[in-house]
Amino acid sequence: MLKAAIIGASGYTGAELAGLIQGHPNLTLSGLYVSDGSQDAHKPFASLHPRWRGVIDLPLLPLDDEALSRIHTEADLVLMATAHEVSHDLAPGFLAKGLPVFDLSGAFRVPGEGFYERFYGFQHQHGDWLSEAAYGLAEWNQDAIKAAKLIAVPGCYPTASLSALKPLQAAGLIAEGSKPIISAVSGVSGAGRKASVANSFCEVSFKPYGVLNHRHQPEISHHLDNQVVFQPHLGNFIRGILATIYVQLNDNVSDEQIAAAYKQAYQGQKIVRLTGQWPQINDVAGTPFCDLHWARDGNQLIVVSAIDNLLKGAASQAIQCINIHQGFSPLAGLVQE
Repeated sequence: MLKAAIIGASGYTGAELAGLIQGHPNLTLSGLYVSDGSQDAHKPFASLHPRWRGVIDLPLLPLDDEALSRIHTEADLVLMATAHEVSHDLAPGFLAKGLPVFDLSGAFRVPGEGFYERFYGFQHQHGDWLSEAAYGLAEWNQDAIKAAKLIAVPGCYPTASLSALKPLQAAGLIAEGSKPIISAVSGVSGAGRKASVANSFCEVSFKPYGVLNHRHQPEISHHLDNQVVFQPHLGNFIRGILATIYVQLNDNVSDEQIAAAYKQAYQGQKIVRLTGQWPQINDVAGTPFCDLHWARDGNQLIVVSAIDNLLKGAASQAIQCINIHQGFSPLAGLVQE
């Protein structure tokens, strides 16, 4: 059993990680941590997340010097469900101690001059690790994930979008010079656990946000190697992402070529499901799956992708990456085999 430390365990994604590790046949929790000054420090984890009452009886420990030393000596791997700047600052220290790091923030996802200043508001100081990090899109980057010390788990919108688009790009079916258009809606949990007026029950409304400047647009474009137009929306539901994607195809692309591209990409990959019907959030919420379906009219293709933003869009994909990295069964801790 490998011992996993979770930093940022008080939030929604950290809680999902804790639950998945608790049920994993090859992993055990070595500690649940929050920032040193957090108001949640020393509280029982289950007092914040009562669904785990009687199952996970660990406290949330402050990440002070003593805790860092304990992680360095006792943990086998580290998961970071932290703010981008926090991951940026802490990950190199764990890596220097030989601990593999699975980072669920955006701190190591996109190499590129000026990217972090523009989209994340800080200057990146660890270009070496940024260039060495493996992008943890589990179905597409297994060799790099297995070899890397630092795995940058993709964002939720990029996971839904890239899972739909990469088979088409790999098969050369996207019209040259065209930009796929991604219109996606996420549940309110994507904004995190901290209270705000925008997230409150009476204020949430279906609406666009991040128009033409959302940080996931360059992440998707970079890892697709094709520019996209990306527009996210806030939905008035708790969890899940539904992405409707409009793709201009090359001339003379057949239905058989499209079907073959998806079959080749995902044959034997049980987490991504080619459903044969239009995906919906209710079918994936609370699961690690990504559901895909497509239809076309001439050279216009529409692909719909559905995931749980907290699971396939974060925590369960991190577990997929651990399974790949450690040589465990690909579905360990995720799906009953």
